[in-house]
Parts: sequence; structure tokens; C-alpha cells
Amino acid sequence: MAFDLDSGLDLDLDLDLDSATTRHELYVRRLANTRRFMSSLDVPVMLVHDPFNIRYITGATNMTVFNLCIPARYLLVFAEGPVILFDYLGGEHLAAGLPTIDEVRTAHGLSHVSTNGFLAGEAAAMAGEVASLVRDHLGAVDSLAVDGFPFAAVDALRTAGFRITDADVLMSRVRRVKLPLEIAYMREAMRRTIGAVRRMEEALRPGMTENELWSHFMGELVAGHGELVVSRLLESGPNTFPYFQECGTRVIEDGDLVCLDTDAVAFESCSVDFSRTFLAGDGPARPEQRALYRRAHEQLRHNVSVIGPGVTFEEVARQAWPVPAEHRSSRYYCVGHGLGMIGEYPNLPFHTPGVPYPLDDAFEPGMVFCVESYIGSASSGQGVKLEDQLLITETGVEIMSAYPFEQRLLSL
Repeated sequence: MAFDLDSGLDLDLDLDLDSATTRHELYVRRLANTRRFMSSLDVPVMLVHDPFNIRYITGATNMTVFNLCIPARYLLVFAEGPVILFDYLGGEHLAAGLPTIDEVRTAHGLSHVSTNGFLAGEAAAMAGEVASLVRDHLGAVDSLAVDGFPFAAVDALRTAGFRITDADVLMSRVRRVKLPLEIAYMREAMRRTIGAVRRMEEALRPGMTENELWSHFMGELVAGHGELVVSRLLESGPNTFPYFQECGTRVIEDGDLVCLDTDAVAFESCSVDFSRTFLAGDGPARPEQRALYRRAHEQLRHNVSVIGPGVTFEEVARQAWPVPAEHRSSRYYCVGHGLGMIGEYPNLPFHTPGVPYPLDDAFEPGMVFCVESYIGSASSGQGVKLEDQLLITETGVEIMSAYPFEQRLLSL
């Protein structure tokens, strides 16, 4: 199967997203998109270690969570030249056959743990090897864009003659607007995550712990080739206020509110992020629960309605649903945030009267954005979390997270 890189993609086309052919085409398109931005921003060479940046640029993956904790692999990318992956010792074979990688080498350790305390020497060896490759392909060592490398590695690169710039700025631009084929993968990731949430909701019973309930979501997600979940944001009863309490051993009781935020890296490293609040048991919701839920639902629906292509971030923040004073101190920290392989630009802050808005930017077709709502009550000790994932289109928005709301909480 072949695609014209510049022609766009008919998203109704029946693609086999699990096939190596289609996945490799995704990787090739992402690499081309990365190089397009490197050239336009005058970035001749880039060195990244963030597993999601490496996955975006090449499709190569290896122990994502481990590499988020310990920098054990990195990628050298030329705007015009080779792509060289330095992989974890013993994992060099994992990138075999990828059309985006020209060479695989063994990475140097870049932490105290991975070097058994000999970090300075390993960092110097890494910087020397990178400098030699840059000289071979560019003729001289000059600027090098890097993401969040450990300071010892950055110091070594500077000692080797590099002027360091921030690759995160570039990669944020690269990943901001999704390619048509990426959107197809994000739709499939959403479909699989919705199935996992449905399985969890079907399993919800009073008497089970939060952890037991969450395991149904996680189990179904992994069975569908989901990769990981970046939080454990499932909480019940009094744990729903204030927000951000992660699931634990609390036993869910009849009549409890149960909040879930998916936060899933679900398929081909495409994230899915939506939230729903459920009611445990078969009984009716209490009046205060319905009041909280209806306010959260109203906030969500209103804020979705003011978003669209060409609308500025400041306009959305100014027009956002006014959170009542009694809920303001516990509201979610932002109106919403971008999404792709993980939470991405922008994090859209609320408008504060009298304070200049910090973001001078606007929504574009192809962006994916998650609208957040949390309405909590200190007096009742409960809260409701809702969130929808949107695709910005040429004419408006598409709600990707087509999961039903809890009618017992929404009804009068």
C-alpha cells in the first residue's frame, strides 16, 4: 500500500492499522514531518532521548516506562542525513526493519545507576561520538537541539563544542497538528479505550476496591494492545474530593460517585484522554450528586461549544463557563490541554481579569484537544470529573470520546 505524502488521506479508507505496511507508513510520514520542521526552523541536527519523541520520529520503542525513569537510549536525527538510534545494550535488534532508521548503535549510560557511578566518562564518550558523527555529516560542530537530557550529558555536549538549543520547542510544533494517518490511529486508540471503560463500568459493583475496579480497565486495555496508563486516576466516594487522588484499597460503597480519567497510551503510542463519573449500585442518585454532575456536564458542554478552528486560546478562556465561587478553589487547573502521544501543547489556563493572557495562539484543524471539567464540593465531600477529547476540523469540532454520560446523575 502506498500513500502520497502531500495528498492527505481519506480517513474512510479501510486501512489495516495493525499491519507493518501501514505502521511503517505512519513512521515515514512522521519522520518527514519532523524534518520539514527542522528545515523550516533551521535546526540541522537534533538529539532526543524522550521515548515519545523517539517513537514519534522513528516508530522505535523499547521499555517506555523504564526509559522515562532512566535515560538509556537516544536518537540522532539530521534534517538532511541519517537517523541513528543508540539503543539499550541488548535491545539493538528491536528496531530491525524500520524504514526510518539508518543505523543502530549501543547507547552509553547517562545516569549514575546505568554507569555504576562513572557518569562523567560515559557522558564524555557519548558527546564525543555524537560530535564525530556531526562533523562527518555537517563538516563542523555547531548547534544541537536536545530534549531533557541529564545535566551531565548536556555539560559533556557543550564541552564537545555544541551550542545547545531546546528540541522540545521544535517537537511541540512538530506534534501539534496531527497527520491524517495519525488521526486514523487515534480513532482506533479511542475505540479500544472505550471498550476498556465499558468493561470496567460493567464490572462496577459495591464491595470491590478501587484497585479491583481499575484492574478491569487496565486488563481490557492491555488485551487490546494498549501500552500504559500515565496515572491511576480512579477514585470513589470521599476520595472524589479534592481531585487527583489515585485509586487504592478503599472499598466502593453503594451510592458512591466513581470518577475515572483514562489517561491511556492506548495504541501505537496514541493517547486517549477522557473522563466519566459513574454511580455505584442500582439506586438513584442523591440530589447533591445530581447537582454536581449537572454543573460539571454544563461546564463541559459549554466549553466544547466555544472551541473551533481559528478561535484564539484567549477567546476560549474568556468565554469559558464561569465556575461558581463555591467550586472555584477546587476547580481543574486548566480549561483543557492538547493531546497526541501524551499530553501536549497547549495547556490552556483560565482567564484572570486584569492579567494579560499568556498564550497568543489559536486552534487549527488537525489539533486534538481535551476539555476538562471538575466540580467538587467541600460541604458534601464529593466531586464529579468529566472530560471530552476533541478533534478540531475545518468546520468545527468532532467529539472523539463518544462514551455515554451517567443518566441517573444527569436527570432531574
